Parts: sequence; C-alpha cells; structure tokens
Amino acid sequence: MTRDDILAAIRATLADPLDIPKLAAFSPEARLNADLHLDSIQTLQLFLHLELRHGLAAPEEAIAGAEIERVSDLVDLFARDVEAAPAAAEPVDAGEGVHGEEYYDIKVHCFVSCVCAALKARGIDHRAFYFGVWDADFAVTDRWALRYHDPAVNHEAFRSWFRALYGVAMAEWYDHSRPKEDNAATLLRLVAGRRPGQSVMAMVDLHHLPERENKFNQNPFPHYLMLESAKDPAMFMVRDPDFRWEGEIAREAMLNAFSQPSVAGGYLFDGDAAQPASDTAVRDYFEACHRPDNPLQRSVRAIVEAHLSARDGLTLAELPLAIRQLPVIAIRKYAYEHGFAFFWRALKAPHDEFERWCDEIDALFKGLKTLHFTALKLAETGDRRLAADVFAEVERLDQLETRIKARLLEAFEEWRLARGLPGLAPEARRASA
Repeated sequence: MTRDDILAAIRATLADPLDIPKLAAFSPEARLNADLHLDSIQTLQLFLHLELRHGLAAPEEAIAGAEIERVSDLVDLFARDVEAAPAAAEPVDAGEGVHGEEYYDIKVHCFVSCVCAALKARGIDHRAFYFGVWDADFAVTDRWALRYHDPAVNHEAFRSWFRALYGVAMAEWYDHSRPKEDNAATLLRLVAGRRPGQSVMAMVDLHHLPERENKFNQNPFPHYLMLESAKDPAMFMVRDPDFRWEGEIAREAMLNAFSQPSVAGGYLFDGDAAQPASDTAVRDYFEACHRPDNPLQRSVRAIVEAHLSARDGLTLAELPLAIRQLPVIAIRKYAYEHGFAFFWRALKAPHDEFERWCDEIDALFKGLKTLHFTALKLAETGDRRLAADVFAEVERLDQLETRIKARLLEAFEEWRLARGLPGLAPEARRASA
C-alpha cells in the first residue's frame, strides 16, 4: 500500500466502525488524543480494525509502547519497509538516576499524587507511600466488568497510612448524605478560607473539563485535583499533580465537573504538619501492602472466562466494555519504580540493576496493553481459539510481576536488616496482606 492508501485506510476506520465525532479534524498532522479525541481504548481498536479490515498489522511492540501522537506517525509505522531499531537509551548522568536529585518522578494515582505533592514541597521522601499503589484496590462488578472507581473502592487505607507514616490527618469534608449543591457550597467555603500550607482536594469528572487534556479520555473519568483561590474570583487555581499540570479554570466549569453524579469526594489536610516517615512505619506499611498474588491478572482472567462461558447471560461482544478501564489500572504498575527507588537509594545499590528492573516494570505495563489488545481481538472476531493467547499472556504477566515482587521483597529484607528492624512472621505477613 502507498502512504496515501494507508492514510485513506486510517480515515475510513475512524469513520466506520469507530464513528469518532471529531472526524472533521482529520489530517496527517491531527493529534490522535488532542484533536481526534481518541482514548487509549479507541487507539487499540484502531490498530485492531486496520489489521482485520485492511491487512495493516502493527508490530506488537508498537501496540504496546510506541509513542504515536499524530496520524502521520501511524502512516510512518505502516509505511516503512523495515522496522526501525529501538532508540538507544540516553546515558544517565552521575548526578541523575536513582541516586540523584533528578530521578524521574512518576505519577500513577491521582489521590496519592495529590498528597505526595505536599510531601515533596517540604523535602520529605514520598516514595514509600507508593507501596500501596501497584496493587491498589479496584472492583469487578456483578456483571464482570473492571472498575478503578466504584462505591466499593475507597481511600481509607491511604488516609490511615498517610497519618501513620507522615503524621498528617486527612479530614473528609465531602458529606455523602447531603445534596451536591451543599457539598459545592462547602467546597467554595474551604477554598475561600484556605490557609497557606493547606490542601483542598476535590474529586471531579475530567470528562466534563474540556480545558484539561488527558491520555485516557474515559467517560466518566473521576479524578482528584487540588483547588485554590485565584486573583479573579470567577476562576480557580487548579493543581493536578498526577498529570503534572496547573493553571486557572473557570469556577463554574469546575463546579459543573465537581457536581456530576459520577463523582463524590473531597479531603482537607495541612501539609505543614508532615514529618519524615520512621523506619518502623515504613516497614509496617510495606508488610501491609505486600501480597504475593497478582489481583489484576487474576481478575482479567476471570472476566474473560465469564464472557467466554456466557455466565450471567454475558456475551463476547460485551468484553471490550468490561475491560475498558484496564489501562487506568495497569499504569499503577509503574509505582513499582518508586518501591525500587526507595530501597536502592537507602542501600546505595547499583544503578544498573535498578534500570534493569525498571525495564521489567515497563515490560509489565506494556504487556498488559498487549493483553488488552488480544482480548479486544477475541471479542471482535469471535474466534474462541484466541482465548488461548489471552490466557497465555495472563500467565506470562503473572510470572513477570511475581518476579518483580520477589526482587522487591529481597530489597526490603536487605533494607530491614540494615536498619536492625525485626520482621513479621510469614503468617503475620499473610494476615496483613
């Protein structure tokens, strides 16, 4: 196919079956997310239909991890005769990397990112708080659908451990028994009366904030932000540590996103009360967070099995919606990097080994993306033979994550012994998991 043929195939796929509403913005330079409003799932579906309808099969590594921003990037991907070699990693300066001040700070959980921003601003090491993120709670509904936000999921464990680790009490100001307008009035009062050092967190539905671009474009997309007064009373100063963004947004737009029925939540805390975590508290938190199993892989397997077996009247056609939120949960696996970084810095362990484990963590996330694509292909084609590929990938990723956890547990034990701390007995560790 010529480049023009490939471009035409991409446009045709966006028109049918994806039926995207922003097709008028299509051009070689159109950005998939910002201009065409493709979310991560629709991008996978685009790859899928280009393969099934037009014979344009992308390499697995492109599906899993290529930085494809524009339509022209897609055309380049399919047009080149020989797959480009992967870019060489940039050398790490001695003052950077895991032992330097410029270590890259990942953001993978909006609630945790908000509270950790307060720690970072005060020079307190926040990385230990991410121990609770890689296996943070999610839900599987009674219709076998994966949900990162659900009434069954709350942040009480994070609140409790934030106080135990750093001495900061988080007050839940949102009253779930009161109408939305009452909570909106409380939010306005808290922002207006906010003292220096205080953080006012509010859950909003990012889908209703077109001012904010994000990678997922989920609908709905519950997300925590921090709000402050702006010089203009018609505006809020908005800080979004998870997506590394801050700026002013119209107050009415924020209140609209806050008042959506899809969201409900808000917290207040004083970051000036924060103290560095003690070694004992860090040990207790890691012991409480460590679990030898991998709940995400187990849940994805159960969801696919339920749809394959038509449990509760389900069909394969419903599987894409059931796993739609997998990317939002999968990205939490990058929190392992913070766990390795915390122990590597404390132990002064070799940077090269840290980088190798970061590569494994990256492979885990990308593998979950490939798993998602394979499951979508199973649902789209109805070819049940593909189920074997899905389950094989689940097993491979389960083994990979188990290896990551095993090395992290070894590093924890090295750190614990170096600090002279007693550990929990195996049975106590299982009970705390």
